[in-house]
Amino acid sequence: MILQKPGIRPNNPQFSSGPCTKPTTWSLDALSDAALGRSHRAAIGKNKLLAAIETTREVLDIPADYKIGIVPASDTGAVEMALWSLLGARGVDMLSWESFGAGWVTDVVKQLKLDNVNHHQADYGHLPDLDAVNFDNDVVFTWNGTTSGVKVPNGDFIPADRAGLTICDATSAAFAQDLAWDKLDVTTFSWQKVLGGEAAHGMLVLSPRAVERLENYTPAWPLPKIFRLTKGGKLIEGIFKGATINTPSMLAVEDYLFALDWAKSQGGKDGLIAKADANMTVLADFVAANDWVDFLAIDVATQSNTSVCLKITDPRVTILDADTQVVFAKGMAKLLEVEAVAYDIGSYRDAPAGLRIWTGGTVEQADLEALMPWLIWAFETQIATLS
Repeated sequence: MILQKPGIRPNNPQFSSGPCTKPTTWSLDALSDAALGRSHRAAIGKNKLLAAIETTREVLDIPADYKIGIVPASDTGAVEMALWSLLGARGVDMLSWESFGAGWVTDVVKQLKLDNVNHHQADYGHLPDLDAVNFDNDVVFTWNGTTSGVKVPNGDFIPADRAGLTICDATSAAFAQDLAWDKLDVTTFSWQKVLGGEAAHGMLVLSPRAVERLENYTPAWPLPKIFRLTKGGKLIEGIFKGATINTPSMLAVEDYLFALDWAKSQGGKDGLIAKADANMTVLADFVAANDWVDFLAIDVATQSNTSVCLKITDPRVTILDADTQVVFAKGMAKLLEVEAVAYDIGSYRDAPAGLRIWTGGTVEQADLEALMPWLIWAFETQIATLS
């Protein structure tokens, strides 16, 4: 049986959860002023790096006394720099409910080999019990679980009078969700998510409390040069003024500067949050109208507005074994890719079978609306193969 294909198509089929699609106004001409062939330590390079830092502060409303640095190795590098430099001074509470959070647990338990660690864990689709977290310890968590589509609803679970530091991986939340800066001591994210920038560079945001820890605590383990944020017991201020630890790509920096200017044209942080929320509504309306699909996130308050994860709930699929459900979902994603209506929307390799559709601010609502009937077509086409 050959099913009729929908009559509309997204103008842009790029719904990947990272690297994410660029704004519709982007072109290679946006990079024409890049400081190519120049030292990043020359005035032209330093000025662009500092502009990237301070425009990030402006768009995200980061407090003036917080330090912002551009660091190597994307969000992963920024998180690991924080873990290796700051942990060990007191106990640690680790939160995980998807693969990236679980990866930070592995770093702390198996690599740093810290003993006094409490692990608060939840299955895909759920959050751990936030009330059980001990904030006398340092606390490590993701704000938005990129591979589960589950976010923390807000920062209210973090006490203002906490004794430990909060270390937050916010890579698929920054620029789309309202981060509670007064509750966050270390925040990390990368350029290739909500702003559709280029990969390999991370952002590290430090509160005054985090700086105090860095200047008054020395870890028991050696730190490689790429992780060192202090010298002689003092913060290396240059890192937070554009003097990066290693050589950045000035082409990628130029791309990020374009993305930040675009973000300002969209109304800054609030405008981007509104775009992501509107995009998420398209998916919510679709789920409400189709009984074969649902959000992986169980609680509406924790459903991500960027990395939206869907599960297939039709009994003809759920009765299948786990491996066959994976094959079914991958088949849907492949059909959509072949038709050039949606690229890279299969669920993450460690996540339950399903689809993952990016709805951050660089995605246009009209493209999501055009994709929805194609999801039905792909599902019904796959169901026909089970007969």
